[in-house]
Amino acid sequence: MDYDVAIIGAGMSGLAAGIRLAYFGKRVCILERHYAYGGLNSYYKLGGRAFDVGLHAVTNYVPPGTPRAPLTKLLRQLRISRDELDLRPQRFSEIRFPGCRLRFSNDPELLQAEVAAAFPSESDRFRAFVEELRAFDDTRLDQPDQSTRAVLRDRFPDPLLIEMLLCGPMYYGCAREHDMDFASFVTMFKSIFLEGFARPREGVRTIIRALVRKFHANGGRIRMRCGVKTIVVEGGRVRELVLDGGERITASVVLSSAGHLETMRLCGDERLTGGAGPGRLSFVEAMAVLDELPHRLGHEATIVFFNDGESFTYEVPPVPVDLRSGVICCPSNYEGHEDMAEGLFRVTWLANYDQWAVMDEATYVRTKEAYFENFLARASECVPEIRGHIVARDLFTPRTVEQYTGHVNGAVYGAPHKVRDGRTPIENLFLCGTDQGFLGITGAMLSGITIANMHVLEAE
Repeated sequence: MDYDVAIIGAGMSGLAAGIRLAYFGKRVCILERHYAYGGLNSYYKLGGRAFDVGLHAVTNYVPPGTPRAPLTKLLRQLRISRDELDLRPQRFSEIRFPGCRLRFSNDPELLQAEVAAAFPSESDRFRAFVEELRAFDDTRLDQPDQSTRAVLRDRFPDPLLIEMLLCGPMYYGCAREHDMDFASFVTMFKSIFLEGFARPREGVRTIIRALVRKFHANGGRIRMRCGVKTIVVEGGRVRELVLDGGERITASVVLSSAGHLETMRLCGDERLTGGAGPGRLSFVEAMAVLDELPHRLGHEATIVFFNDGESFTYEVPPVPVDLRSGVICCPSNYEGHEDMAEGLFRVTWLANYDQWAVMDEATYVRTKEAYFENFLARASECVPEIRGHIVARDLFTPRTVEQYTGHVNGAVYGAPHKVRDGRTPIENLFLCGTDQGFLGITGAMLSGITIANMHVLEAE
């Protein structure tokens, strides 16, 4: 088979790229190795219930009609209505450190008021910093690499405020240990604190179904359980793709959302990454389905970024799971979820892929059970009687992430060094998604759109 464009991966970026190209009459085929759409942001069924993987929130939420916002641009480029995504805004969320809490919501004034109350000497500096970030063009593909910690130390004398400002953006979009590229920090800060969180009532499957439906409606083809085994390169161009079953297809352009290193390995030479190594940061997430909604049990925040010390450590831990910091998410604590029959309580921590990868099955199951007990202890700090309300439970690990994304090391956010223009050493092969560098679910879809526009539609 011959196509104008072949896309590796039916995640958010691949689907968005496919929709954009199909609108303009391109013959597009998306190739997905697994049985489920969505990649990192997918869902699975267990005991008759659907569990989201990845989605805590759709970031970049803005009210209808907000001009120049990423969400507005996304919907326009994909010609998808807001109603199709059924986005419900958060109530409020928090950053919790010992002795200090900062609330925030989809109204950026709340965080500014909280900073002014908790750090009165930093209030004016924080307002000036917010305006600096509003003016910063984080969409430029040629932004220089810059240390966020260095920038924050230059702006704020108080080290606790610096640590608290880093916690959320790093947990929701940082592929590097210890620090974050400033352009990426600006993207995440805007998307979390200046725009905000929302979630479809039915979770990520609402978004996936809207994307798949739109792609099919415009003539695109998706082949599930159909992975790419080899990218055959001749004369500096992709000549053909060899699929897992041995079939060969050709395409004028190939877009890959598989990851930088992973894509170059398909080409037979990971040295084509220019020496950039794989990511190492992965996570464990424990989930409990409750017979009551968390806010009725006393926990009202939608999302909580927590840290148990004054210093925030973001690195691969020396143990299977780092319990010192993490994210609490309650999907039913969004607006319009008040009548749901069941609640869900999720806690996410940093994890060590290497230690999980070498466990035999018995050790793996036993270790998961042990860390679920840690989950219950953390959850009980928010909902003291949580054990009596649990009707279903699950826990996924870096091995789960690797299985469903194919990312080396189960690296949720891919490689530490991004390829923002999507170019590879192969003339007609481009990266989109995680290793292109746009962050979050909205960012992933914009990544696919940007690469499709730049290297296919505008290149003609």
